[in-house]
Amino acid sequence: MFCMQCGQEVHQEARFCHGCGTAIKPQALGAECEVATPRAFAQYAGFWYRALALLIDWVLANILGMLVVLPLSFVLGMTMVGQEPEVIAGAGALLGIVMGTAVFWLYVTVFEASGWQATPAKRMLGLRVTDADGQRIGFGRANARYWSKILSAMTLYIGFLMVAFTERKQGLHDMVASTLVVRPALQ
Repeated sequence: MFCMQCGQEVHQEARFCHGCGTAIKPQALGAECEVATPRAFAQYAGFWYRALALLIDWVLANILGMLVVLPLSFVLGMTMVGQEPEVIAGAGALLGIVMGTAVFWLYVTVFEASGWQATPAKRMLGLRVTDADGQRIGFGRANARYWSKILSAMTLYIGFLMVAFTERKQGLHDMVASTLVVRPALQ
């Protein structure tokens, strides 16, 4: 049985709701009565919320990536004095690709597996990444979710667009990793 005022579940014999203090009126079986359902605490995060979070995270991760890659590039350049310019350029490009990928992978995976359950941008927007039961995901599942985004991209980005059209607002990568992205329900 639920409180008609706040939606809190109450015991059958309760006289008052322990959530809001409202008096509980007993209803006779078979009598016309109002139906109360518990309030939703979260709803699925849609495409535009997630796209905005991705854009903000991309900027933040690139700043972080530059803080990591620029000093390494300087050291690499110093060790390659006297090499052909093409060799130096190739080594620099390889360093940028490898380190950029590693920084973004760790940025997303570590934050989503953390107690925050979200990257900084998702957290700013009130979004959380959960498993199907609403619980925190571990590093393994966050890792699977991250690398499954390659599949979402390989399908001409349809895997990402699925977020706009699926019932639980899941992209292909969410389905592969059995994850949900939720935001607080509007009260």
